[in-house]
Amino acid sequence: MTAHSETRQVPYSADLMFEVVADVEKYPQFLPWVVALRVKSRSVEGAREILIAEMAVGYGALRQRYTSRVTLDRRARAIDVVEIEGPFRKLENHWRFTPNEVGCVVDFSILFEFSNRLLQAAAGQAFGKVLFQMADAFEARAKSLMAAEVAAGAANR
Repeated sequence: MTAHSETRQVPYSADLMFEVVADVEKYPQFLPWVVALRVKSRSVEGAREILIAEMAVGYGALRQRYTSRVTLDRRARAIDVVEIEGPFRKLENHWRFTPNEVGCVVDFSILFEFSNRLLQAAAGQAFGKVLFQMADAFEARAKSLMAAEVAAGAANR
């Protein structure tokens, strides 16, 4: 089983970072290993929005498709993802966004294990490399959205 966690201070609001991570349909635009993503269903459970999303990922010659249950809790600024169908014995990740005076703290953790030992050996190492780029990609997305918002504001003056 492979586990990774990261805590990062970013100069963006907790609400913006939540929205960047919650906007799963946009992942193919800025996460280089995401080949495709389709939201199969959306529902609401109390204050939480539940997405069932199918993602196709590729890294080198490896291609995998899996379906996850994504729980979005805007009030708690929390996102939890659990695989429900695909090549993993276990895949779950958790995001938490805590506001502070200079932006927010992003806490990210992921735990995964492929069902097939051969796939774990082959893909596990590549998947691990991808994880280290993940937080960078989301932060870069927030930066580009902020720049676009600032430019739009300047154009409207």
